[in-house]
Amino acid sequence: MSGELEHIVRVQLRWRDIDLLGHLNQSVYHELLEEGRIALIAELIRRIGAEHDHGSYVLAHVDLDYLTEVRKDHGEVDVVMRLTHVGASSLRLHNEIRLLDGTVAATGSSVLVAWDPASRSKRVLTDNERAALS
Repeated sequence: MSGELEHIVRVQLRWRDIDLLGHLNQSVYHELLEEGRIALIAELIRRIGAEHDHGSYVLAHVDLDYLTEVRKDHGEVDVVMRLTHVGASSLRLHNEIRLLDGTVAATGSSVLVAWDPASRSKRVLTDNERAALS
């Protein structure tokens, strides 16, 4: 993962994820994206290093287009998070949920904002974060 920050998480589908029509409930796609964002943030923190300062992040925006159904018999999906833009205090991500054959089932974008828990407001990305993102 040198250079571009991209993370792929394989997720096992659960029976509770499936709706009465036999496919993945629309709300579960957002849960899957959350798992992908958590993994990407963990990778970012690993790149920064435990000895350096890093902060928290909050979700500010998400959009998602559903392209093809995901069924229980698919078993697992890959959640792909790719960093596409770094702002002063935000990160824009491209999101995909893929079937294991590579078919993109859903695609969209999300924005994470650097967050200061003490002031309860956004903050500027640190130099260590910027270095880890480059």
